[in-house]
Amino acid sequence: MLLHVPEVLDAAAVQAMRTALAAADWEDGRSTAGVQGAAVKRNLQLPTGTPLARQLGQQILAALSRSALFHAAALPRRFEPPLFNRYEGGGQYDMHVDSAMRMLPDGSSLRTDLSCTLFLTDPDAYDGGELVVSDTYGTHEVKLPAGDLILYPSSSLHRVEPVTRGARIGAFFWLQSLVRDDTERHMLFELDQTIQKLRARGGDSAEVLSLTALYHNLVRRWAET
Repeated sequence: MLLHVPEVLDAAAVQAMRTALAAADWEDGRSTAGVQGAAVKRNLQLPTGTPLARQLGQQILAALSRSALFHAAALPRRFEPPLFNRYEGGGQYDMHVDSAMRMLPDGSSLRTDLSCTLFLTDPDAYDGGELVVSDTYGTHEVKLPAGDLILYPSSSLHRVEPVTRGARIGAFFWLQSLVRDDTERHMLFELDQTIQKLRARGGDSAEVLSLTALYHNLVRRWAET
C-alpha cells in the first residue's frame, strides 16, 4: 500500500527545519547504505546521532503521533529515528530495496516493514527528485508538497530521480508495524476507514459496532507485540 499523508508538518515547522538544516554540516549519504545501496546512492546526509538530527527527528515523530491517518495505515510498533538527506547537482539514488533489518541506537534491531519519506522542499523549488516506487500495481512517481509524507512497503523497489536544479531536502525513516503482512495491514486500514465514514454518517449503529468488533478481533489475530 502506497499512502500519501498530507500536512504532517505545517509551513512554520517546515521552514524552521529547513533553516536549521541550511546551517548543518552534511556528509556522504553512502555512510548509511548497505553494499548494494552504496553502489547506486549519490546524495548528502545529516550525520546520524547529532543533537540536531535527534531534535528534528523527535519533532517529526511527535507530529506523526497526532496523525490518525498515519497510525491507521501503519499500525506502528517501533520507529528508527528519522534521518535527513539532500539531493542536488545531479544527485540521485538508483533502483534499490531497503535492508530488511536496521540497527537502532540502543543496539536492538528493527524489521523494516514500512518506509517513510517526508518532503521538506516544495516541488517547484527543484527539478527532478521524484521518488519512484515499483510494486505489484505498477510504477508510481511521488513528488509531494513540503510537510507531506509518503508511506510505502519497505519491500518495494524504489529510486530517487536525479535532481537537476535546486535541492531536494527530506527526512526518511523506517518502522516496524504491529502487523507484519502488508495485505493484512491494508485490509485493516480499509476496514478502519470504512468504520470512520459510517460513524460520521450515523454514529455508533449496531452495524458500526459489529464492524468495530471485527476490526479489533482481526488485530488480535494478526498483531505481534
